Amino acid sequence: MSSGSYSYGKGGFGNGKNGPMNNNQDDFMMLTKQLIEVRNILKTVNQNCSALQLPSIVVIGSQSSGKSSVLEAIVGHEFLPKGNNMVTRRPIELTLVHTPNAEEEYGEFPEIGMKNITDFNHIQKTLSELNMSVSESECISTDPIELKIFSPNVPDLTLIDLPGYIQVINRKQPPILKRKIVELCDKYIVEPNIILAISSADVDLANSEALTHSRKVDPYGQRTIGVITKMDLVEPEKGVDLLINNEYPLELGYVGMVCKPPGKSGFSRQLSLTQKSDEYFRKNPIFHQPDVQVGLSSLKKRLTTILEENMGQNLYGIVDAVQTELEEVRYQYKVQYNDRHITAESYTADIMDTLKHQFKEFSNSFGKAEVREEIQNMLEEKIMDICKELYYNDSKVVAFPSLCLKDLIWKSKVDQSSALLTKSGIGRTTTQLVVDIVLDELREITSKEPFTYHESSCNKIIDFSSKLLKKKFHTTVDQVENTIKPLKFEVECTDLEWERGKERAISLVDRHIQESQKKLQEIRSQVGRRKLRTAIKYIRHQNQRKLHQFDDSLEGVEDETQILKKEISKPRQYNPILIEKAKEAMGLRKEIAVLKGRAAALRSRQCSSTSGKSCCPEAFLNVISQKLANSAVMFIQIELLNEFMFQFPREVDNKLYYDLSREEVNNFACENPTIRRHIELQKRKDALELVMDKLVYLVRRQNELIRRKELKDN
Repeated sequence: MSSGSYSYGKGGFGNGKNGPMNNNQDDFMMLTKQLIEVRNILKTVNQNCSALQLPSIVVIGSQSSGKSSVLEAIVGHEFLPKGNNMVTRRPIELTLVHTPNAEEEYGEFPEIGMKNITDFNHIQKTLSELNMSVSESECISTDPIELKIFSPNVPDLTLIDLPGYIQVINRKQPPILKRKIVELCDKYIVEPNIILAISSADVDLANSEALTHSRKVDPYGQRTIGVITKMDLVEPEKGVDLLINNEYPLELGYVGMVCKPPGKSGFSRQLSLTQKSDEYFRKNPIFHQPDVQVGLSSLKKRLTTILEENMGQNLYGIVDAVQTELEEVRYQYKVQYNDRHITAESYTADIMDTLKHQFKEFSNSFGKAEVREEIQNMLEEKIMDICKELYYNDSKVVAFPSLCLKDLIWKSKVDQSSALLTKSGIGRTTTQLVVDIVLDELREITSKEPFTYHESSCNKIIDFSSKLLKKKFHTTVDQVENTIKPLKFEVECTDLEWERGKERAISLVDRHIQESQKKLQEIRSQVGRRKLRTAIKYIRHQNQRKLHQFDDSLEGVEDETQILKKEISKPRQYNPILIEKAKEAMGLRKEIAVLKGRAAALRSRQCSSTSGKSCCPEAFLNVISQKLANSAVMFIQIELLNEFMFQFPREVDNKLYYDLSREEVNNFACENPTIRRHIELQKRKDALELVMDKLVYLVRRQNELIRRKELKDN
């Protein structure tokens, strides 16, 4: 046997030996391994920048050319999808990592988080599922599948397997399938990638789809390696002619292979491939010529040599490109972020600290006095509702000041109003009021930046806050109801309490007068004074029996009877909305009149002492409301608020920080577009700096190798 490039043996690299590479090849492979690492890093930051792309070996061929067999032979395992229909629908970016001291072979799918897969049948099944995720109608996807295989029996290579070219489309395949495959392959066979063009020996190379398409982008064959499969199907002499090939010359040459025999499976199938290939080429001395390359080992060595040479040629260019890109990224990082380093963890921690700080400010400003005031205001509104129901809506309310001490019905109403207030579920309403205030404050806090970027987390804050408050809700309600129980039967009132109650009552009535006057003014502005007066007179005319209830408020206009006659004589309908507004205005005027009367009564001598409580229900009910508020706030503060204020910051830490995985923390930070851009630019800068360090080392080592070679040659 002559010392040609032919070698044989099971899946080993070089000299036909199994297992790891020998020491003489360390320098030979170091550059490729390091540059593959650089390439993988650059893939995460290249952002479609062609200057930052290192070459890969792109495998193309027709569906029947034996393309899958060649790739599986290189790996030493059957792992690619199989099937009668179109099974490769996405590019497979295959990175082979030589692990010289490892005893185990395994694969990884980095993008989907699958690691250390030692069962290659599982790898095959996963590839099939990922490919079949592309629908029949879509037929081809440009989204690549990333697969890494670690083994002591593979060289360091980066291969891209593409769908095979098809000649004829069957009835089950869409008409655009052929064009889509060509477009996808054309996307990958551009520079600087190396083309591995697979052709079958039993098919005329003039009809080879792989060579046809490769020559379009590489007409001189400077970056195309030809692989002729099924060499055992043609005469050895013809096989040698194909490999030497002067008709379709390639600068990188051709390598001959024998495809695996059918009917076998698994690892034994690959072993049969190598054994049959070895036996076939060994029995035919014509293949032992120095310029003829055949066999799996020759193919592996040729691929690694060419990839290393190609990467070496691109080394200085990629150094310049990375240096330029790094300078630009550093400038952007300086200008935009002033070199401020940030991580997803630090951002998340800052957000949580901001939330806790703002909530602490609220808790400091929402003590007993503030809670008491909120409860008092709520009870005062309830007082006004009770007064309207029992007093203000009564048609005899005008005579109330003169009858309140004589008429037993009016005197009994003060006890009735007291019962309506004290027995209205004070425990539940006051506790719910405080719960709503706390939750509303949290919603207010989380409605501002930067919390607006984190909707799910804000919902989680409200959710666990509601659960914390609900946990103590019923206990607080019971405690409040128990402590106010005596007030449901008897209320004692000192002169000081009466005076304070009367002052709050006067303030309450005056406030309602102002609110009613404001509403009336808004109606006048919306409708117009003239239209409103006309509509009111129309309603009065329609309700003559109620005319005495309204005072004469429209002085200074022409005779009312004349206006009314004019309007009624007009052949038109009044707008229903106008009528409703007029009725609302009439109600407000009546309410204002009653409230002014009550304000005057509260300021009179009739309400100067507790003896006038039946004549001054507003003052008496305010005294009760103050007692209810004082009793309620004590237990709401102790049972509900103190516990919640203590637990809330701890729940924030547990639910929104410590319980999150690293990926969840990163996703949380990236929800904020400003932070996402900051982190992405920072990661890009870090990756480029890492790449630059590796490239500087490689350049230094490459120069050393060149120097040593020159010394050796001399």
